[in-house]
Amino acid sequence: MADPSRSSMNATEQDMLGRIYRKMDVRIVTILLVAYLLDCVDRLNIGFAQKNISEHLGMNSSDYGMAAGIFFIGYVLFEIPSNLMLPRVGARRTFARIMVLWGATSACMGLLHDKNMFYVLRFMLGMFEAGFAPACMFYLGLWYPPSRLATVLSVQQTASPLAGVMAGPLSGWLISSMDHVGGVDGWRWMFMLEGLPSIIMGVVVFFILPDRPEDARWLDDRERMLLKRDSAPAPSAVYFSSFRAVLRSPVIYVLSLAYFCLICGIYTVNFWLPNIIRNAGVQSELQTGLFSAIPYAVCTIAIIIWARRSDRTGERRLHSTLPAAFGALALFVTAFVGGSLFLSLVVVSIAISLIFSAYIIFWAVPCEMLKGPGAVGGFALVNSIGLMGGFCSPIIIGHLTNWTGTLAAGLVCMGLIVATGSILLFVSVPRGPARQHKPVTAVAA
Repeated sequence: MADPSRSSMNATEQDMLGRIYRKMDVRIVTILLVAYLLDCVDRLNIGFAQKNISEHLGMNSSDYGMAAGIFFIGYVLFEIPSNLMLPRVGARRTFARIMVLWGATSACMGLLHDKNMFYVLRFMLGMFEAGFAPACMFYLGLWYPPSRLATVLSVQQTASPLAGVMAGPLSGWLISSMDHVGGVDGWRWMFMLEGLPSIIMGVVVFFILPDRPEDARWLDDRERMLLKRDSAPAPSAVYFSSFRAVLRSPVIYVLSLAYFCLICGIYTVNFWLPNIIRNAGVQSELQTGLFSAIPYAVCTIAIIIWARRSDRTGERRLHSTLPAAFGALALFVTAFVGGSLFLSLVVVSIAISLIFSAYIIFWAVPCEMLKGPGAVGGFALVNSIGLMGGFCSPIIIGHLTNWTGTLAAGLVCMGLIVATGSILLFVSVPRGPARQHKPVTAVAA
């Protein structure tokens, strides 16, 4: 579908605009992709250390579920304050602060000596990381038009499945090969060595990331003018003049609940994939890490293809609803193929690819809809409510596993939650091509 703003440009201007976006892809998206990749590695490595930490600290499945989930309590409590500060302090300072603090906290996980310290550090990790994801969404919305958002988000968000590809083999190798080096357990080395790159990247971001297009020294005046012409808000955009206006918008809460359901599905795989593989008969830490990379590798390819298709058609509703529904079905099936490694990997690959595809398209919707000074608070509110799924899912699965003695009950429960999310997406995401939505009246403070 043709973009009206672009159709008014001549061929020279369109070629120049293409070069501008390629430049932005390298200088903006690539930086955020690497930053988010390090974030996800620091968040995922707990799954590979689960067995070692549980044995060392005397924890059962419920204790581990609580420790994995308490991260999101800290995240949710500090999410909105972190993002409300962003317009005042700027993007690069916000990203740098978050990355340095979360990297340092992740490295300190290598110093664990009891269960309470585990809970405290997981809470602090969530507290320091709070605001990163919605800040990325808001920041990319300043640079890219609605017609490119799903693809851009998919590239930046491939960091999460790529982290799964990297974290498995890397964490498994560190736990195995670094065990007792210098008298220190391998899982402690894993946390310390995987936390340091985040600190370094935080310093790099502070010096090279511009706060806005107007601040980018690598854009000239004509390039900024073309970028502004091509970045007109979608007709469906709602202007929020303050965070108070965001709090009064019903659609924000429906979107948040749908996001909650998707997050439950994603973190079911993130936190319990190593356990699923071990239940299929794999015992080696290195092999567990290598097999864990397979679903995330499939997911990386799937989300880019699906996001490009959504941008090409301009359609968001079915592109988010359908993968969520079929992803829920795949989680159901996962519960009943646990004895076969091959079938488990196939079904989990399908589940995470579909649910993550729905997640990517979901985020394109608020990026298109939320504009104005209150928009960053809107992103934070949606993310805060939604990420409670990351707290609830490991706790629910942990308790169900203790009660039933099997992971299957938890997987079925999470499948039902993701299926509910597909229904909420169907009723809340605007119907038809995004560029044809009717304009929405601005929301005042």
